[in-house]
Amino acid sequence: MLRIPSPLVDVNWLHDNLRATELIVLDASVPPVVPGYESLNSEESFQAISGARHFDYDTKICLQDSSLPHMMPGADLFQEEVRKLGINNDSVIVIYDDVGLYSSPRAWWMLRAMGHDQVAVLNGGLRAWIAAGFATTDSLQLNSTPGNFEANYDEDSFCDFSVVLSSIDDSSCTILDARSSGRFYGTAPEPRAGIRGGHMPNARNLPFPKLLNEGSMKPVAELIEIFNEFITDDERLITSCGSGLTACILTFAAYLAGHRNHSVYDGSWTEWGAPSKLPVVTD
Repeated sequence: MLRIPSPLVDVNWLHDNLRATELIVLDASVPPVVPGYESLNSEESFQAISGARHFDYDTKICLQDSSLPHMMPGADLFQEEVRKLGINNDSVIVIYDDVGLYSSPRAWWMLRAMGHDQVAVLNGGLRAWIAAGFATTDSLQLNSTPGNFEANYDEDSFCDFSVVLSSIDDSSCTILDARSSGRFYGTAPEPRAGIRGGHMPNARNLPFPKLLNEGSMKPVAELIEIFNEFITDDERLITSCGSGLTACILTFAAYLAGHRNHSVYDGSWTEWGAPSKLPVVTD
């Protein structure tokens, strides 16, 4: 039976196992909002890895009717939607995106939060696949035999503002913000109208690009060195960003570096930075 060798796999491993019965490939691409990051695909030109299915956490696999973007749904909706993708309890899942390594860790963390551990991110994503000379198709797989996936939601994997608020002064918890330093310190504008600049008190800044080399994850040894500057093995880590997406890059990298006590602040700065009494600082 096929098993993933690591939560991060390269294009050669995926190519070698692409026809395995248990393998499911998911495209979790979303249009990037971070300056300097662009989608490979467009309405005029689309490429996909053969057999890939769309993991749509913007409109389908998300909390419906929420004022906040792509919030984690409950177990029932998640289970219903991923079964439509043909995902089974014994599926081995590889997730990619068309930026490189941008939105795929969000889908990885969602699946892990629902109890599925045989899931990996494709290092370098679709760009690395194409650069390696591997074939693509011009569309995603639209129809799948329904799967038997059973969701087992670890609700601590995601947290809300009340948990973050109670953790601000907790010495056993570190809050890491994946946004740029300009946004973190309030010297650069927020991309969403009406959102305050700055950060949570006692939060620390680790812009997600510092974990990457041209769209691929840095080697584990470098990740360990980076995270050793921020957290110890027994500390709880809460990650945040603009909308709960690139926070998952931090969570994913921390996981690769050996840390296991994680929670993603799902509302992130879209919620915290909105006009409210939640505290915001700029120093």
